[in-house]
Amino acid sequence: MPDSPKHRLATDLIHAGRIRTNLSETSEALFLTSGFVYDSADMAEAVFNNQIPHFQYTRFANPTVAMLEAKLAKIEGADICRATATGMAAVHAAIMCGLRAGQRVVAARALFGSCHWIVSTLLPQFGIESVFVDGGNLDEWRAALSVPTALVLLETPSNPMLDIVDLRAVSALAHQAGAIVVVDNVFATPLLQKPLELGADVVVYSATKHMDGQGRVLGGAVLGRKQWMEDVFQPYFRNTGPTLSPFNAWVILKGLETMALRVTAQSASAEKIAQFLETQPKIERALYPTLPSHPQHELAMSQMSGGGTLVAFEVKGGKDAAFRLMNAFQIITISNNLGDTKSLATHPATTTHMRIGAEERAKLGISDGAIRLSVGLEDTADLIDDLTQALAQV
Repeated sequence: MPDSPKHRLATDLIHAGRIRTNLSETSEALFLTSGFVYDSADMAEAVFNNQIPHFQYTRFANPTVAMLEAKLAKIEGADICRATATGMAAVHAAIMCGLRAGQRVVAARALFGSCHWIVSTLLPQFGIESVFVDGGNLDEWRAALSVPTALVLLETPSNPMLDIVDLRAVSALAHQAGAIVVVDNVFATPLLQKPLELGADVVVYSATKHMDGQGRVLGGAVLGRKQWMEDVFQPYFRNTGPTLSPFNAWVILKGLETMALRVTAQSASAEKIAQFLETQPKIERALYPTLPSHPQHELAMSQMSGGGTLVAFEVKGGKDAAFRLMNAFQIITISNNLGDTKSLATHPATTTHMRIGAEERAKLGISDGAIRLSVGLEDTADLIDDLTQALAQV
């Protein structure tokens, strides 16, 4: 089936980007090969001179990976996608490929722990100035972007407390400062939010999460417009090698076929669970974008078509109470992953955001009682029952 702008997202998740061999297979073919051969030395020279299209080496490109990249570009609305070995490889490459010593990066403070480390610790080692702002405070963005800036990094909703950043406003301010805007869209997925349509320049994903969605393989993706991807990103990608394996690409391709079904069902369940949690006396607060009680509810609904699969909540009683709750779960599993078919809970202060320190966690609202819940595909009533019996242990 040829790609067509008339196809809706659910159809593109199944059919976009497919390449069939002369064997006419139904499922995408898995090309487990490191290299490719040429009919002659003359052909090899022409290929390396970009005179004729031909796969050269799987570090550069591979047919299975190329199918994944084409599919993701189609559903994101990007010109080009390059798949990476992990989500952090995607973030690292998207940031580092165009930066130079003496330049400046402005980032929302609410970042995944490893992303925070890149901005706070790695970039200054290369002479790059790093500035953090409260992602929800436009006055802080205006002040930080009142001087020339090379890159803006943010995630919305943020990990783990589901803070929302105004993508339209921040992108406009960033472009006035000369910056490109890189958005980590993992929590929203391309089903629920389109950063490129809201002003962003580059979108990054951990494909490990909802795209695989079944806890099997690691992967990442960087998506953007043709000129930046070809002129800035591609040379860095080709020569540093954060390449996704063909096998992992094939697994993620299979995951994408059911992503719309999974994310839709998980989001509906997450909303019901969030509604339940905010009524519980042992819960200090529950955060979910579609809840009217979310501090940025109106902004979230202006740029998202749904709330997503993650719920953040705070247990009264701090770390001890949070641990008692988690240890009492019978269905929900303790894990720092997310986007899985299984419901997973983590305690950010002692896992994903442990290394940013207590002071920085306090700025982000990550208390010792905070829990991030990734809602899976179990029956919603069973998950609420599990939370109910676990809360009784607190």
